[in-house]
Amino acid sequence: MSGTDGLELPVADDALPFDPDAVTIEDRDVFDLLEPAVQEWWLEEFGEFVPENEGFFTPPQQGAIPKIHEGTNTLVCAPTGSGKTLSSFCAIIDELYKRDRDTDDGLENSVYCLYVSPLKSLANDIHRNLEVPLEGIESVVDERDDEAEMGEIRHAIRHGDTSSSDRQKMLEETPHILNTTPETLAILLNSPKFREKLRTVEYVIVDEIHSLAAGKRGTHLSVSLERLEAMVDHEITRIGCSATIEPLEGVAEFLVGRDEPGGDSRPYEIVDARFAREFDIELECPTDDLIHTSREVVQERFYRMLHEHIQDHTNTLVFTNTRSGAERVLHNLREGFDAYDEENSGCHHGSLSKDVRHDVEKRLKEGSLDVVTSSTSLELGIDMPHVDLVVQVGSPKSVASLLQRVGRAGHRVGQTVTGRVIALDRDELLECAVMLKKAEDGFVDSVSIPENAQDVAAQHVYGMAIAEIRPESEVVGTLRRAYPYRNYSDEEWESLARYLTADYAGLEDKNVYAKIWRDENDPPEGEHHREEYPVGQPLIGKRGRLARVIYMTNIGTIPDSFTCDVKTRAGDEWVGQLDENYLDTLEKGDVFVLGGDHFEYRYRRGSKVYVDRTSARPTVPSWYSERLPLSYDLGREILAFQGELLERYGAGGPPRVRAWLREFPLDDDSVRAIARLFEHQLRYAGNESVSATDRLAIEVVRDREEYERHYYVHSSYGRKFNDGFSRLLAYRCAQEATANVRVAVADNGFVLSMPLNRKVDVEGILEDLEADDVREDLRNALSGTDLLQRYFRINATRSLMILKRYKGYEKSASEQQVSSEMLLGFAEDLEEFAVIEETYREILEDKLNVAEIEQIVGDIAAGDIEIERTLLDSPTPRAFGLATLSASDVVLAEDESAALQAFHEHVLEEIGEESLRGLSTD
Repeated sequence: MSGTDGLELPVADDALPFDPDAVTIEDRDVFDLLEPAVQEWWLEEFGEFVPENEGFFTPPQQGAIPKIHEGTNTLVCAPTGSGKTLSSFCAIIDELYKRDRDTDDGLENSVYCLYVSPLKSLANDIHRNLEVPLEGIESVVDERDDEAEMGEIRHAIRHGDTSSSDRQKMLEETPHILNTTPETLAILLNSPKFREKLRTVEYVIVDEIHSLAAGKRGTHLSVSLERLEAMVDHEITRIGCSATIEPLEGVAEFLVGRDEPGGDSRPYEIVDARFAREFDIELECPTDDLIHTSREVVQERFYRMLHEHIQDHTNTLVFTNTRSGAERVLHNLREGFDAYDEENSGCHHGSLSKDVRHDVEKRLKEGSLDVVTSSTSLELGIDMPHVDLVVQVGSPKSVASLLQRVGRAGHRVGQTVTGRVIALDRDELLECAVMLKKAEDGFVDSVSIPENAQDVAAQHVYGMAIAEIRPESEVVGTLRRAYPYRNYSDEEWESLARYLTADYAGLEDKNVYAKIWRDENDPPEGEHHREEYPVGQPLIGKRGRLARVIYMTNIGTIPDSFTCDVKTRAGDEWVGQLDENYLDTLEKGDVFVLGGDHFEYRYRRGSKVYVDRTSARPTVPSWYSERLPLSYDLGREILAFQGELLERYGAGGPPRVRAWLREFPLDDDSVRAIARLFEHQLRYAGNESVSATDRLAIEVVRDREEYERHYYVHSSYGRKFNDGFSRLLAYRCAQEATANVRVAVADNGFVLSMPLNRKVDVEGILEDLEADDVREDLRNALSGTDLLQRYFRINATRSLMILKRYKGYEKSASEQQVSSEMLLGFAEDLEEFAVIEETYREILEDKLNVAEIEQIVGDIAAGDIEIERTLLDSPTPRAFGLATLSASDVVLAEDESAALQAFHEHVLEEIGEESLRGLSTD
């Protein structure tokens, strides 16, 4: 196709920013689908000719608009800022405008399009962006003589903060496009009046679907969409908008569900424009020697690098891995440079007030902030068109997260997305090097979608029973049409139904009452006989007069959390507070730092944690609960990288390794630092000390000062995997050694520590493990832990076993915890109790990667992964991070540096001083 190929543009040629006779317009067919008034608005507001696209539309728009126009279920996957959400709205607005014009009475007073997003701020942003096209098209229609007058296409936001008066207005004058959240949609489906307004829904847009699919909010939404589908008498077109994600087919099936339980997925199309933008991403390091360079020098160089990057760009967004890190970076920038003050710099994270966050968001959109620091809160949401650089401090832990964050820069296809990753320790340096290379190669980590979650099912079954009496088969069928429940078994359903009908002796004595009834529609003398259903057909209905109020005020999947008061057992002295997420990692005997002092964890009661003062070394760092875990897929890629590096080292030593690393997007300091790390590692402990895809390396170090033996297990599969794997091994080791086993976990491995006079054959234990025993052993290892207590509370609350709100009283998270501790022992004794089973399922599958552990254990048993054990007097360089894991708190910075240097000096002494020569040059 040359030139415009007959395309008649709705505006004068001389008003266009290009010569229509001299360019190729590849998306003419897409443009032709739109109404003339929509075409003109598009050109004026959003659709200027973009030479890089050879047309008016970005790649995701070019792919998605025709499919949505045809009513095809579509997953649109593209980087941030490439116009994927606008593509959905464009096709839908075009259709609504056409229908409004072509029907005598215009659009009905009901909802045609649902836009569901995970964030209220995102809904607000999209809402504002909807006003532009709708008002723009109306203005175009008014100015054109050949168009009929355009009726109003209404849009509104409905979420938890919407006032009762606004909700009432929506009943009287219903929005045609309704922006909402997953939780509010579930409430609307049970609102007697408003649910009738949803029977006309023809389109559902699920935005940022990648952030929903991996959690229970997405599971909740998937069932809501099936309930909505069952209400309408036509097919709903589902559109998913996602940043970079994998597997696309799995996420698409999650979006569309199934027509019939046990059947195939509904048809869908995928618009894969994940790599539609050019990325300029590089890894930087402040020095090529992160051991001997003092912490002060590393910090000074880091802030100098960051300052220069900010000064070279218009607006810079800096991501850190913790909220405290975001605060610290901003503080140090303001302290160290005159260029930054409250007017041109800001911080954004979830712990800040809503007003502060909104102010920063507003100024980001305006472009008035030179730099903003954040943890994860700005990964999704608002459009920030002036950001032209993203700096990531440390590892973002997955390729998908890296691309999502860096994609916040350069908000237009054709603009190069510029990102810099700065690593400040050697483990993260290696991790980031692999991550950036894999991103360059088009690799994306896969998302794991929870399956058969009983707590979410409990809410929806209750909701369906409240809405109307219906056949049991219809309720189960609705669940099974949702992708997360496609394999939901009869046994799982019976377990859930027994809980919901309180079919357990003693359950009602614990104030846990039946929420539904089940009845086989007996002959007329039966209590629940329904003439509209045949005799013998099992039916379900609600129990309790307050059922609707309980449902409306208690549903949702986001758990409440709280801080725990920390007290000493001796003297009951208050010493500080801990976020309860942190308690997930603590076992009896673990040592942590609080207020500069060391404490040994003993036990928890409700919202109080009891400890003993100690001088022992910490086992769990304070940042543990804040940082995102390394993805399992990326962990495997790191192991493959290490295997390839060993081959190159064997073929040509450090020069060959450095030459290979220069093919990666790394600066020279990073290349030399990684090469030096492995040179020292291999000369000190040999090839077998490095884990690869076919080898699991374990090093055993005797610490005579602490009178402990440490087993450093180099399982670089990420923190979720290592958390589960370490619990499994610690459980077996404790059985064999009859001693307490302390565990410290990181992304690149874990440490098992026990007294020197207790020796176990970790290698033998690993080789004797069987994949079929992993779940049972892990389940036994979890029994009695705080982790189990906490997740039981969360699941009991989600399952409506514990009510957060009842008769005007709101039960705090700490009160919920007390209630759950009173119920846990009783519930564990009940046979196949749904809430207990879901608690174990969530911990094992969603938190501890049990399926991946089973795979690795199976590979070890089959001989596909060899165990290599190395006995040493001091940790290897690859174990330095594990050895100083808990010394990484700020108060222990000097201790950590001293320990690292002591380990390093021991390595150099063993391999000889000549190893220092020739490492920095080819």
